[in-house]
Amino acid sequence: MTLASRLAVVAIASLFATGSAFAQTAAPAAKTDASTTTDKKAPKERSAESLECSKQADAKGLHGKERKKFRSECVKSAKAGTAPAADKK
Repeated sequence: MTLASRLAVVAIASLFATGSAFAQTAAPAAKTDASTTTDKKAPKERSAESLECSKQADAKGLHGKERKKFRSECVKSAKAGTAPAADKK
């Protein structure tokens, strides 16, 4: 092997090595405010009305859009002080 071909092989090998080093991304910076990260990850507290309406929807076997519509109407009526419509489907 000649000196020129050795230098070419070393140059190509170094390009491959440095190319993979530049392809790596840096780790994201950590946030200093711990309260913002815990607020986003913490699930929302569900009200008693919401839990009761979910139980009623489970008892009726509602799923998808029907369940969402039923729960919405149920929670609204529970917060308004009226009894939720139990016979709606």
